[in-house]
Amino acid sequence: MATPMSRDAPSPARDASPGGSSKGWLRALEMTARLDDAPLRTLPVVIDELAERFGDAPALLSDRECLSFSALAERSRRYARWALDQGIAPGDVVCLLMPNCPDYMAFWLGVSRVGGVVALLNTNLTAASLAHCIGVVAPKHLVVADDYRAAIASPELTHAAPKTWTIGGGPDAGDSTLTPLVAGAYDGAPLVADETRPVTLSDRALCIYTSGTTGLPKAANISHRRIMAWAYWFAGMTDVGPDDRMYDCLPMYHSIGGIVAPASVLVGGGSVVLRERFSVGEFWNDIVRWDCTLFQYIGELCRYLNAALPSPAERRHRLRLCCGNGLRADVWEAFQERFRIPQILEFYAATEGTFSLYNLEGKPGSIGRIPPYLAHRFPAAIVRFDADANAPVRDTAGLCIRCARNEVGEAIGRIGDGGTRFEGYTSDDETEGKVLRDVFAPGDAWFRTGDLMRQDEKGFFYFVDRVGGSFRWKGENVSTLEVHAAIAACPGVLDAQVYGVAVPGADGRAGMAALEIADDFDLATLHAHLDDRLPAYARPLFLRIRAELEVTETFKPKTFHLASEGFDPEAIADVLYFDDPTEKAYARLDSDLYARIVAGRVRL
Repeated sequence: MATPMSRDAPSPARDASPGGSSKGWLRALEMTARLDDAPLRTLPVVIDELAERFGDAPALLSDRECLSFSALAERSRRYARWALDQGIAPGDVVCLLMPNCPDYMAFWLGVSRVGGVVALLNTNLTAASLAHCIGVVAPKHLVVADDYRAAIASPELTHAAPKTWTIGGGPDAGDSTLTPLVAGAYDGAPLVADETRPVTLSDRALCIYTSGTTGLPKAANISHRRIMAWAYWFAGMTDVGPDDRMYDCLPMYHSIGGIVAPASVLVGGGSVVLRERFSVGEFWNDIVRWDCTLFQYIGELCRYLNAALPSPAERRHRLRLCCGNGLRADVWEAFQERFRIPQILEFYAATEGTFSLYNLEGKPGSIGRIPPYLAHRFPAAIVRFDADANAPVRDTAGLCIRCARNEVGEAIGRIGDGGTRFEGYTSDDETEGKVLRDVFAPGDAWFRTGDLMRQDEKGFFYFVDRVGGSFRWKGENVSTLEVHAAIAACPGVLDAQVYGVAVPGADGRAGMAALEIADDFDLATLHAHLDDRLPAYARPLFLRIRAELEVTETFKPKTFHLASEGFDPEAIADVLYFDDPTEKAYARLDSDLYARIVAGRVRL
């Protein structure tokens, strides 16, 4: 097991006051202003520069292995030489299936250094889903950590698998094992002239898969320029320095956990602690043991920590800032107070999106804003949205309609050059599906986020729901997040997932909630609780009691299949309930009651 590498003591917390927020924007602007002046200076090149500057200072740390800046640069150059030896040409794709570890970043840095493209596979996928993700990028090679060899042995993969290599394989891995080959056969010294290729910022470096809860993932194209912009922009926003250490337990196959969190800290000379996955019980011990000053979160992680029993280490940390997205207002304030977090930097961004938002003021519940003096550089808008048509509303001239302040609509970002460029997906059809045309003027093009938002009088944006996450019932739009928040606040409810289900003969979709409950859960208490907090049209008509709720690897609810299963007790083994308006109480939903509901003999 690796041990924490030494470093200087961390500096005091930076200025988290509203006045300090403008400094964050200015730092980020300054650090990204001249990226295009050096089109051959990609992140792999920057890692070489950092190795010269910081040498044996810690860079990527984990319990399995720790790499200094010099070691990271050397490891990445060995992988670059491996790629050259395999004949990987510029634009050729190599798939990577590996858990969080320092070697993960070293691999994609090395392969992309010489023009290869690395597709970051979700380690939770198997069989047909994994085969789909491999197929849509048409790779020349597949590199798999020994832990995941079983995942690629399924029949869906074996008939069309590319050349496969194993990292960390045992003695039975044979000639396909990459670890000893790279360490022994390839030099870690700087690349010489005939080994370098003119890889530019505009070239594709990675494919990162979107993680929606419906349908199959799409592979988003990620250029070297986007990686550099992410790294230096967040370095400026968080004011990273060599005395900082980031705790990163988010999946490295996603943009935040694998690119933003580590790269932004490394370019500032800091170090990054990589944990394979989040652990409630070990979180604060890790933060203290590794002496972290930064933590990359997603909102659900903070909620889990709030719900955990007190830990002796939870206030012995030296965190100065937590950065992430999806932190609800009710969780935010409790999290910051209980764990004494000096600053929370909430932001909004999409891997393939054309704009982002930052809440440097620390306003609970807001996903950020764009300062007026930067509105021209990051053009974003919220347009009226028709939930039934699943499309923005158009006026008589065929153009979209901007929402008024505090009016909910779909957020969009204008597509242009540089930072507002939309790099699309490996599928042209998927790419075109995210482009909204003729929005405010004939011929213009905007990126559809698929997120419903509102903006208040002071310019702060608030996330409302995903498009398709909300549904329409009794002529009203229902936000699944609003209903979830109300249910989650009820005693006895451990977790909930909210979605809409079709009811024969009824317009729209009725609300349904899948619940994970404690021993002291009481149906009557929930009924009274929701009566006080939600209008009648928003209260779930059906309940489904589950032993455990399924979530994605980033803790998003898996409601697509729940919604498709509906509320038929003959097809669902879980206990179901119906909110009987006559009795004003939940009734057990059996086959007889179900038949009367679908026949239209029960008032809804």
